[in-house]
Amino acid sequence: MSEKNIKKAVREGYAKVAAGNSCCSTPISNCCGQEDLAKEISSSIGYSLEDMDRAPEGSNLGLGCGNPIALASLRKGEVVLDLGSGAGFDCFLVADKVGPEGKVIGVDMTPEMLEKARENAKKDNHTNIEFRLGEIENLPVADGSVDIIISNCVINLSTDKSSVFSEAFRVLKPGGRIMVSDIVLIKELPDNIKDNVSAYIGCISGAIIKEDYLSAIEKAGFTDVKVLNEVSFPINYIVSDDKAVIIKNDLGLDKDMVNDLQKSILSIKVYALKQNIK
Repeated sequence: MSEKNIKKAVREGYAKVAAGNSCCSTPISNCCGQEDLAKEISSSIGYSLEDMDRAPEGSNLGLGCGNPIALASLRKGEVVLDLGSGAGFDCFLVADKVGPEGKVIGVDMTPEMLEKARENAKKDNHTNIEFRLGEIENLPVADGSVDIIISNCVINLSTDKSSVFSEAFRVLKPGGRIMVSDIVLIKELPDNIKDNVSAYIGCISGAIIKEDYLSAIEKAGFTDVKVLNEVSFPINYIVSDDKAVIIKNDLGLDKDMVNDLQKSILSIKVYALKQNIK
């Protein structure tokens, strides 16, 4: 697929997720509106029940692969940018941590997601959150205006990860930092998965080798790049036995291939710093 077609497929896939009527061709966490599964997934990747209860209903779509906020060391008054903010789940949790004197900016390329996020913000009376339409490769954010960037399982969806990290570097203040949770690979995926649209939307086939991911961050100008945590990605939520229809019809995987895929994919939390030049 071309980059243009991939971006179109991702936008359409997540528009369906936002509408709550997708099934089987988009991330399985939202297949047929399974809210309980979204909570189960969030719990398994590091969110507490308190987190889930604190965020507005409908903001947690179970689309993450980690909890970048847990290690972000957020402070009152900071300006936080969320790349690929979706329905706003992480933004709402961050808003409480930075307080009314702080600010949270969520950027997403899917209008339907932004609409959902803005509705959620109104329901919860949040006044320190702003959601903007834009692409993470070309952020609608001013130079040097952000203290910290977070992102949760979104950068893997970009076909130009180098531009994502260059843009992140541009909008951060000197001394600013990134804390992202994302999917990376230990080894290359087979072609039938690489070329599968559902696997791309499901955060699998867009992932790159871990060393290449970290190298892209360093090449953008960041220092002190660290993997703070890495675990096997809970692939069972995408290709579990009870979702055999997806395995057979969409990805064409048998049980051995699923096991091999599980060993190829990591969920990592990455920290990096934009050095304060004196």
